[in-house]
Amino acid sequence: MTTALITGATSGIGRATAIALANNGTHVLISGRDTGRGEAVVAAIRADGGKADFLAADLSDADAVQALADQAVGQGGQVDILINNAGLMGGGPTALTTATDIDRMFAVNVRAPFLLVGALAPAMATRGAGAIVTVLSMAARSGIAGMALYGASKAALTLATKSWAAEYGPSGVRVNAVSPGPTRTEGTAHFGPGLDELAAPAPAGRTADPAEIAAAITYLAGDNATFVHGAILDVDGGRHAT
Repeated sequence: MTTALITGATSGIGRATAIALANNGTHVLISGRDTGRGEAVVAAIRADGGKADFLAADLSDADAVQALADQAVGQGGQVDILINNAGLMGGGPTALTTATDIDRMFAVNVRAPFLLVGALAPAMATRGAGAIVTVLSMAARSGIAGMALYGASKAALTLATKSWAAEYGPSGVRVNAVSPGPTRTEGTAHFGPGLDELAAPAPAGRTADPAEIAAAITYLAGDNATFVHGAILDVDGGRHAT
């Protein structure tokens, strides 16, 4: 059975991805900080006949990230798919952004995925197979006032994705990314009507459901994307088409 580690899988896009992969017969390792929410996702998947386990982790702690990788290998025997979904979202005026804000954002959004790839991709390469999908954001390439820090962290992951594809692709590991547009999740609820306003100019004219983003992630992680390496798949309702 294929095993997938999904960070930030206790809600939103991560949870939808865990459910989608489990429905396809994958053993999903759900990672997050909230044990209650994590166990609830595990219970829902198991109730539908899927296989899932919860691994608690605080991705702002580098040691905890390494421990998560070790636990994932121990729980699943090996990790065949890594979904770097967890991330902090925040914004505000640049002049009010502190060094602590910067360090925490990059620790979770950039350092944690970097360390997980470093910990898990070499074994995938040795086996000659594996898939890594990172969740980005339209903010990675669109200048949005007040979103410089968040956007910069996701832009860093954009280049990292392409570099990892070049590094591990020759050994059979496919590394790609999904770049969602405005998506209605627990993490974006605080935007209120502002999220709909952000989505309105795109051809789709609406926000996404997490399952729509999960469908793109599962495609890139699956056997139908065997010739896809280093791609950034925009799932943004056409925002960048206009």
